[in-house]
Amino acid sequence: MGNTINNTAFNFPNQKSVYKGKVREVYNLNNDILVMIATDRLSAFDVIMPKQIPFKGQILNQIAAKMMEATKDIVPNWITGIPDPNVAVGHLCTPFKVEMVIRGYLSGHAARVYKLGKRRICGVSMPENMKENDKFPKPIITPTTKADNGAHDEDISKEAILSGGIVSKEDYEILEKYTEALFQRGTEIAANRGLILVDTKYEFGKTKDGKIILIDEIHTPDSSRFFYAEGYEERQRKGEEQKQLSKEFVRKWLIENGFQGKEGQQIPEMSEEKINEISDRYIELYENIIGETFVKSDVSDIMNRIEKNVITFLNS
Repeated sequence: MGNTINNTAFNFPNQKSVYKGKVREVYNLNNDILVMIATDRLSAFDVIMPKQIPFKGQILNQIAAKMMEATKDIVPNWITGIPDPNVAVGHLCTPFKVEMVIRGYLSGHAARVYKLGKRRICGVSMPENMKENDKFPKPIITPTTKADNGAHDEDISKEAILSGGIVSKEDYEILEKYTEALFQRGTEIAANRGLILVDTKYEFGKTKDGKIILIDEIHTPDSSRFFYAEGYEERQRKGEEQKQLSKEFVRKWLIENGFQGKEGQQIPEMSEEKINEISDRYIELYENIIGETFVKSDVSDIMNRIEKNVITFLNS
């Protein structure tokens, strides 16, 4: 398995606080700069798995950085530099308390809701007579609440967001516009690589001067689902499973082994073979969506490497 990143305990210059999310650890420097470290932790059903996945953090960080660069003409983002394969540095801002999930296809959580006989999700209607992984007539936005660490994100409607004062009407309309434009760009990028961007989530925040910017990660296997475009129609016609690149294969393996994050359920044991298989799938997605060979970083002394690279960047 090699050396992986689970927890970090850095003490950077002017450090004010540390926030530990499910996968990322975010260091606040001087209430102005954020240093976001992508660990190798694996989260599914909002539960952190006991074992880490080699190179997962590097993959997430590098895909997100490249996708932020490819979409900065649509919406400004928080990143100012990538000093290390696992690290992004950028502006501190106040996150909106919702995640903007957008779905082009009836897959994943939406498909599970549909199979229960429900035809509305987050206040949005879904057509009758759809099969799992069918394309929606047009993409639908199905927001979730932004849960605190350890809690489950919950589906929420636009109406509930506005009536609850979680986001103002003016800001929400901007988030919707940005979400649709980013999904369109992501769809085009994926198509150029022979992939279908099935669904994804975007997170936004506000800078101190009130500007809405894109934060966190985009178009990574943790935040998005991709299908291979070749053979999609035929697989749908035959009722076969789609060939996909996303974290859904982890969720399906967990479900098959009796775990969905519910109380009293035990996380199944992940063998070294399973861990390496998951790592290989993450690398496969990187190479497909980015169109470049993945270069594994030196993991012989990850913590010292990160600390040195971050401090050098901050000093420059």
